[in-house]
Amino acid sequence: MQLHQLKPIHKPKKKKRVGRGGKRGCYSGRGIKGQGARSGCKKQPFIRELIKRYHKLRGYRQNPRFKAETAINVSVLEANFNNGETVAPGILLSKKIISKIKGKMPKVKILGNGKLNKKLTVKNCFVSKGARTKIEEAGGEVKQ
Repeated sequence: MQLHQLKPIHKPKKKKRVGRGGKRGCYSGRGIKGQGARSGCKKQPFIRELIKRYHKLRGYRQNPRFKAETAINVSVLEANFNNGETVAPGILLSKKIISKIKGKMPKVKILGNGKLNKKLTVKNCFVSKGARTKIEEAGGEVKQ
C-alpha cells in the first residue's frame, strides 16, 4: 500500500448550511444584516494572525538563554603556546584560536583530549578534570 492509496475511514463532515429556515428562526444565528449575515462570510479572528507571527519554539519561557561557549582541547594548547605562557580567553582570541560569538567574548572550556608537555598557566577558563590533571602533571597551574 502506498501513501496515495490511503483513504480516510470516516466520511468528511458536511458544513452546516445556516440561514435556510428551520427550527433556528428567521436569522438562524447570523444576527440582523451586515457582513456576518451575508453568504460567503469567512471572517477569521484577528488573534489568529497574531499567533501565526510568533516563532514556533518549544515551551513557554523555557527556552535556554543565549550562551556563548567554546571548547578547546589540550592538544590545541600544545600546538599554539610556548612553555611558560598564560592561557586566557583574550589571548586565545588574539591568536585566532577562538572567535567572538554574536559580538560577545565566549566562555572557554578546556577539555583533556590530547597530550600536554608544556608548563602553562590557565586563567579565566573552565577546565575539565582530565585537562586539569594533564596541566598540573606538566607543571602548569589553573587559576580562576
